[in-house]
Amino acid sequence: MEKKATGKETEPLTCKKDASDCNKGEDCKENGLLVRNPKSALRLVEDGNKVHPSQGDKGQAAQISNGYSGGQSSAPCNGMGEVEDAQCTAPAATTTTTTTTSTTCGAEGQQQLMELEDRETWSKKIDFLLSVIGYAVDLGNVWRFPYICYQNGGGAFLIPYTIMAIFGGIPLFYMELALGQYHRNGCISIWRKICPIFKGIGFAICVIDLYVASYYNTIMAWAFYYLISSFTTELPWTSCTNAWNTGNCTNYFSKDNVSWSPHSISPAEEFYTRRVLQVHRSDGLDDLGGISWQLTLCLLLIFTIVYFSIWKGVKTSGKVVWVTATFPYIILFILLVRGATLPGAWRGVLYYLKPDWQKLLATEVWVDAAAQIFFSLGPGFGVLLAYASYNKFHNNCYQDALVTSTVNCVTSFVSGFVIFTVLGYMAEMRNEDVSEVAKDTGPSLLFITYAEAIANMPASTFFAIIFFLMLLTLGLDSTFAGLEGVITGVLDEFPHVWSKRRELFVLGLIIICFLGSLATLTFGGAYVVKLFEEYATGPAVLTIVFLEAVAVSWFYGITQFCNDVKEMLGSAPGWYWRVCWVAISPIFLLFVTCSFLSNPPKLRLFDYDYPYWTTVVGYCIGTSSVIFIPIYMVYRLVITPGTFKERILKSITPETATEIPFGDIRMNAV
Repeated sequence: MEKKATGKETEPLTCKKDASDCNKGEDCKENGLLVRNPKSALRLVEDGNKVHPSQGDKGQAAQISNGYSGGQSSAPCNGMGEVEDAQCTAPAATTTTTTTTSTTCGAEGQQQLMELEDRETWSKKIDFLLSVIGYAVDLGNVWRFPYICYQNGGGAFLIPYTIMAIFGGIPLFYMELALGQYHRNGCISIWRKICPIFKGIGFAICVIDLYVASYYNTIMAWAFYYLISSFTTELPWTSCTNAWNTGNCTNYFSKDNVSWSPHSISPAEEFYTRRVLQVHRSDGLDDLGGISWQLTLCLLLIFTIVYFSIWKGVKTSGKVVWVTATFPYIILFILLVRGATLPGAWRGVLYYLKPDWQKLLATEVWVDAAAQIFFSLGPGFGVLLAYASYNKFHNNCYQDALVTSTVNCVTSFVSGFVIFTVLGYMAEMRNEDVSEVAKDTGPSLLFITYAEAIANMPASTFFAIIFFLMLLTLGLDSTFAGLEGVITGVLDEFPHVWSKRRELFVLGLIIICFLGSLATLTFGGAYVVKLFEEYATGPAVLTIVFLEAVAVSWFYGITQFCNDVKEMLGSAPGWYWRVCWVAISPIFLLFVTCSFLSNPPKLRLFDYDYPYWTTVVGYCIGTSSVIFIPIYMVYRLVITPGTFKERILKSITPETATEIPFGDIRMNAV
């Protein structure tokens, strides 16, 4: 992707002209660097000449705005792509610390500018906001946050959760939005403009997104199966008279006096495990069994919807999220009102929020808080970089970061009330403690406990339909986002191959994701989903974002990054953001990663205890994505010419400058 400059385009120069000799209002060249007169305005050459310099030594040109990225050659270009005469002589020798950079001239420069100006942008600002909110607010907000909250001290958990959001999650969220918007590239090619040796991060992100697409959409297939099954006068998980029920099935909502014993199984649980998943036909990961054709058809339909929503780019997906991102909030409000009117709802709310201050002394609580806010906001998946890259250059991404992250956190908190009012109702009906009813975690909380409660409400069919529609819409826009992260990354890295063939590439990507999901569609597919959910994303994404924060803050330079933000927004980030990016956020990520690796989760699903070897398999799955980072580092050092020191310096120096359409340049940018 790096353009090889001709002799006319790249020429290391030492200018004889002193900066003090420049005329008033002119931009001067000193020691091969472009020095901008603070009183001058950016002059546009009327003959169509447009100069887009490459970034050079950040230390020497930290105060130069993006339009004049440092290390620029002092030989300007005319409209024909020729180098005009300049009173400069080439240096006798070049040291290893001198970086030779290039200026793109003439036809090549105009072609690059044309490509940049033709980059697709969001039709409206609200399309971007809804897309980011839809991505951040997913199924995990509905099931994971409520469970983690009551498990870790109820209301007391909100303290570590808020602290981790302020000093860890939101700064990283803001950083990715700013990076994507400024450099206007996906997760792979953006590293050429930041720190090329870390380009493997982009490939690792794409692998992780493919893993997520392979299991996350299967959960939506379960929800789709429930949705189809809900179009009946009597929901099929309300009785014990179906072919899939066993002798332990106990319907305590029936009019008969039924006692609930330790061996009792609700009809909702048997519908989920024996009808939808059919896990009784699998012996575990050793024997997954056959493929469920019902779930396969559901997943095929979901991927079809996904394809026609994203195949044309953000212009189409930005319109679809008007439904998929707003509909869940309407349903959440309806379910919240309905849940609050149920008998025993107050018991669930009390259990949800009753603080246990002793929990704050446990390290696990702080680890859970950090992990929850991180995976809820979702940096590290390439999505924020991709979505922000389609923004206009001067869009207020700072405001966007605060608004969307706040909406996400509030949604998680409100979802807890939606879930626990119903759990309180369940406890009231069973005459049990809420803790016994709330023992289900993950998807089981939605597909067993909540589904059972809905089935025994008045107008159960209506509430079941809107609830599972809500789950589908929550999952769809997250899938749009995850795949867009891969699509934008690959198309920006290989524009000569795929830029005109987006529809074909998206189709191939969807087929790959569908084929990768086949293992999760087997009778033991739920065990595979659990394994991927715990290991494929957790430590791998944490490692990626840690390296991303280090590369931006320590290699690219926090000063340069803040100057980039200032050029977009007109003001530089304050000391709070700088401290978070340089120190607090990386420490936050390292803390969570080390805690996870030192205490790997012991997996158990239903009555199946995962064998020890699955931990090894899980770590292999997680490593399979992160391994691209060191592999690319070695590859980069091998192909780079020069001594080892020169190779290191070239590998951490940006290859190309970020080019901005002249119509977007702030005239008062510094």
